[in-house]
Amino acid sequence: MSETASISTGIAERYASAVFDLAKEAKTVKAIETDLEALQGALTDSEDFRSLISSPVYSRDEQGTAIAALSKKMKLSPTMGNTLALMAAKRRLFVLPQLVRQLRDMIAADKGEITAEVTSAKALTKAQSDKLAKSLKATTGKTVTLQASVDETLIGGLIVKVGSKMIDTSIRSKLNSLQNVMKEVG
Repeated sequence: MSETASISTGIAERYASAVFDLAKEAKTVKAIETDLEALQGALTDSEDFRSLISSPVYSRDEQGTAIAALSKKMKLSPTMGNTLALMAAKRRLFVLPQLVRQLRDMIAADKGEITAEVTSAKALTKAQSDKLAKSLKATTGKTVTLQASVDETLIGGLIVKVGSKMIDTSIRSKLNSLQNVMKEVG
């Protein structure tokens, strides 16, 4: 891990811990989960939002004003809105993607859940998702939430990441492996 990524992760962990503790104390964890969905959607869909949080071109005041307006528009909880305003004032909005990830992990751990990132060549059906979640639950002993994405370059199969473990059963991976073996023989 690079030093910059390590620093960003450390900053995000501190903010996430504070938000989680406040939400747990005020019994507003469910509201924070809703906020995280909205923020993740904004991070995924809006180039302007990603630019706002990461670009040094925007001043503290501009970021603060924009974040206040976005918090109101997205109907974020007061805890999350105040946290984002503080992050804007301290020039820490660039860690928002890590904050969202950290908070999700903390909430899931508190519920006894774990998130599995699943990448497939085609979108999984409901039956396939349920079967995979059931299989992962048997392996991990925890309730598994799937975070699915599609990557057509896999050709077929799955890549499943649970915590620090990764299982790659994609055809692309198998073809690459076979290609390496053939290079060694030739």
